[in-house]
Order: sequence, then C-alpha cells, then structure tokens
Amino acid sequence: MSSDKSVTRLIRMLKSGDRLAAQGLWEAYFQKLIGLARARLARASTTMADAEDVALSAFDSFYRRAERGEFPRLEDRDDLWQLLFVLTVRKAINLVRYQGRKSRGSGRLVSLSDLDGLEADLVLGTEPSPEFAAEMVDECRRLLDLLPDATLRSVALWKMEGYSNSEIAQRLGCVNKTVERKLRAIREVWSGEASS
Repeated sequence: MSSDKSVTRLIRMLKSGDRLAAQGLWEAYFQKLIGLARARLARASTTMADAEDVALSAFDSFYRRAERGEFPRLEDRDDLWQLLFVLTVRKAINLVRYQGRKSRGSGRLVSLSDLDGLEADLVLGTEPSPEFAAEMVDECRRLLDLLPDATLRSVALWKMEGYSNSEIAQRLGCVNKTVERKLRAIREVWSGEASS
C-alpha cells in the first residue's frame, strides 16, 4: 500500500474514533513538524526542546480537534499537512511572542520577518502550493457564509481587499460609524466561530 493511501486510511480511522490511527500519523509527521517548528524559531532565542514542544502542542491540538470532528474537509495527506502546518506555525509564533514579553525579560517581540530564515524557505517555498491556496479560498468562503446578510459579506470582502472604512461607506452610501458597526458585527460572528 502506498504511503498516500496509508495516510488517507489513517485519517479515516481517526475520524471514525480509532485512537490507534493517531500513532501512525504521529510517526509519519512528527519529525517534519519539528523541522518546521525549528525553521520558524530559527532566529528567536529558543532551544531544540522548544521546537519539540511546539510540534507536540500542534499535534495535540490537531488530534483533539480531529477527535471532536472539527475538520470536516480533512480527507488526505495534503489536507492533513496544511492543517498541521498552520497549527505548528501558529504555535511557534505564540511561543516567540510569549518569550518576548517584558515579564520574560527581553521586552522585544520578534516579528514574523525575523523568523523568516533559509530553513523556512526550504520548508515553505516562495509561494503557497495550489492546494494550500485552495484551502484558504474554501476557508474564506466558509467564513463569509457565516455572515447573516449580503451587506456584511460585501463589507468583509471589501475590507479584505484593502478598502478603507471611508471608501466602504461611500460604496454603501452611509457614514463611517455604520461601517464600524458592521465590522464589529463581522468580528463578533467570526470570534464566536473561533471560540466554538
């Protein structure tokens, strides 16, 4: 059996509640996650143990959320890698922010550009893969579909496209305060989605 089919089979097993499937996925991806975490932490003052902690935390988050059925579009190795990639990068960024807090001694937050090193370029490449881009489009559509009316969807799209509040107000024929209220409503819907 090819490793592609093997990962797909393990994903199906995991989604059906088979906890042993997690071990197979762990063995297949843990070293890759450590490499990704190490690349994202390359310029921060972190240790190898930090990269392993990030990878462990990312896989744990993935497993718990997959067990609760939070990834309905998880079907194959590409879907799995995109999820693990995003979770690992977010955990690495959070660790750098935590270690950069004043109460931790340094007082300097490391920016994302500080984390971009050669190792990250090797892992990430210069452009997103077509699969990753498609996943992002799907996620944007899903979030837009959560909004209760077409006006909120338009405001969200215009904001993502870089329009200012004043420009959006002109398009809608309203005042800036109305746009701000609509943006607050959008944030509430999306924040509720993130916390559920």
